[in-house]
Amino acid sequence: MTATPRERVLALIEGRQPDRVPTDYWATPEFDARLKAELNCPDNEALWRKLHIDAPLRLAPRAIHTHHPDDPQADMWGVRHRSIRYGTGSYEEVAVGPLAHVTNVQQVHAFRWPSPDDLDYTAITRAVREHDDYRPIRAGIYEPFLIYCAMRGMEQAYEDLLLNTDIADAILGHLFDFHFEFNRRIYEAGEGRIDLTYVAEDLGSQTGPLIGLDTYRRFLRDNQKKMADLARSFGVHVFYHTDGAAHLFLKDLVDEVGIEVLNPIQWRCAGMDRESLVREFGGHIAFHGAMDNQQTLAFGTVDDVVAEVTDNARIFADARWICAPCHNIQPVSPTANILAMYEAIHAVGGH
Repeated sequence: MTATPRERVLALIEGRQPDRVPTDYWATPEFDARLKAELNCPDNEALWRKLHIDAPLRLAPRAIHTHHPDDPQADMWGVRHRSIRYGTGSYEEVAVGPLAHVTNVQQVHAFRWPSPDDLDYTAITRAVREHDDYRPIRAGIYEPFLIYCAMRGMEQAYEDLLLNTDIADAILGHLFDFHFEFNRRIYEAGEGRIDLTYVAEDLGSQTGPLIGLDTYRRFLRDNQKKMADLARSFGVHVFYHTDGAAHLFLKDLVDEVGIEVLNPIQWRCAGMDRESLVREFGGHIAFHGAMDNQQTLAFGTVDDVVAEVTDNARIFADARWICAPCHNIQPVSPTANILAMYEAIHAVGGH
């Protein structure tokens, strides 16, 4: 009997044998719109069913106040963005960070921080009651240093971790307090139906770690563990995202934070080769991603894509793997390559 996407994904995460390798789909808005148009799919569900993708339904509370009270042009964190074109699409870049000129802890505390009360969680309850259990549900998020960098400026944010530790503690403390209650309310509103939550921090660059291990432990690890423990107390599995060469942090993430799914497996980055990851961590976590969207999916041939799918299926054969692009599929990626990825995994990934 064919499993549903939810049954398939949960079987994999929980260490049971799924009927086939699960799949997921991440893409930029530009590529997503193009693929749906080319395949005549009006929405996500139509696309996912056409390509047999096991993507989760993502739920979030509704923002009551969409802008910061002191700046109608800013988001809830007081950050202004601007759209930057890059030829085939665009992305949002930080234009103004509200804490860029803060020099002491008192100024941090004086900032008008968002409150969990600024969101309506009843939309989550309605959605889970209406959902038919066909797809897994993902809800909740914790990625504080990403927000920190936007509020403070990236260069200053990294300097703070070494030179302004009191400011770093204050800002990260506010971000943790908000997200702990924010996520708690999400899980409560989910009435036991939320399967996955997103805990993240980009810890690696293309060539190595972005921060030292001691710095990660000092500022990020313990609060990540608290957030993961909160999720687990509601029966929610922990999906963890970090780009790049993040091997330095993986033992802490697995042994201390207790992550259950690691994304996105950029295996061309230093220390992230797939065979080593399987040997070290294959008995403890599931792997999500590993289809290279920087080279293979974007600039390779259909044969290259099929070969990478086949390699991944072999390397992860004795581990747990969700086949997906190792980040958002970019607009330069040929449609034929993406179709080949899903066709190939369904051909070689059955059990």
